[in-house]
Amino acid sequence: MNGTEAAYGVHLDTRKAAREIIDYWFESMTFKLADGCRYTPDFVVLMADGLIEVHEVKGHWEDDALVKIKVAAELFPFRFLAVQKIAQKAGGGWAIREF
Repeated sequence: MNGTEAAYGVHLDTRKAAREIIDYWFESMTFKLADGCRYTPDFVVLMADGLIEVHEVKGHWEDDALVKIKVAAELFPFRFLAVQKIAQKAGGGWAIREF
């Protein structure tokens, strides 16, 4: 787990304490996108309403990572979120993009 992922884990712990989420797991699922192509997201999150979300955390997004999350969102019945850390000088927090 890199520093950005660890910081997001702290964010998820805060949401868990607030009962917004039930639990989360780091790199716990792998999705088969095609023969020879797999995608392991950073976090699988069980929301308070029982729905499952998939959160991919990046410091910055490369094209290959965007393609994988877009394909996964088309193939699987989960809410996929691209998460990017916002710099402290820009206000901090997390930018979220849903697929």
